[in-house]
Amino acid sequence: MLIHPWDAAQDDTEWQRWLAVHDFGQLAVSGPPGEAPYVQPLHFVYDAGRAEVLTHLARPNPLWPALEAGPEVLLSVVDDYVYAPGYWQVAPDEPTEHGTPTSYYAAVQLRCRAHVVDDPAEKAALLNRQLGHFQPEGGSAEVAVGEVPYGRLLSGLRGLRLEVVDVRAKFKYAGRKPEVRERVLAGLAERGGPRDAAAREHLLRRHGA
Repeated sequence: MLIHPWDAAQDDTEWQRWLAVHDFGQLAVSGPPGEAPYVQPLHFVYDAGRAEVLTHLARPNPLWPALEAGPEVLLSVVDDYVYAPGYWQVAPDEPTEHGTPTSYYAAVQLRCRAHVVDDPAEKAALLNRQLGHFQPEGGSAEVAVGEVPYGRLLSGLRGLRLEVVDVRAKFKYAGRKPEVRERVLAGLAERGGPRDAAAREHLLRRHGA
């Protein structure tokens, strides 16, 4: 992922706060020789204090042999993306139709070393961490080895702990074009698309536009 200086995260806090509420991504794992990488969409819990990601997958998932052969993986998270039409991007002294369209988005890539969790008690603890994150209001029984309703399901899945070894974060929101920011802000507000409000908040937060 290309990251220009003007699109880089301002500090670790910026991407960590964003990742705390963007907890669905794609895990990329190297495939066997001659095959394309495996890519698995999944929910996850990011623990900033421990610099690790917790998740789980079904035991029949084809990723497991690939993970055991090559535990170096990449977790990619992208959201708050919008299309910016060319007439938003055009310089003030140029014809409107000469503007160059672009994409605005937030992206975090975590390079990790994968550790498979097969111990039943450790899997139960991992699942309870995920339940606590995604369902803090409760409403589900605790996962416990040998206990209903989830104990019998533990054998059908494997836990995954991803040790984060490097992070690349990008917030691409008109960082290099201060002269178009007011027009972009107005365009996002008027269009009101599914992610326009989030993109507008990034632009305001990062540039004080």
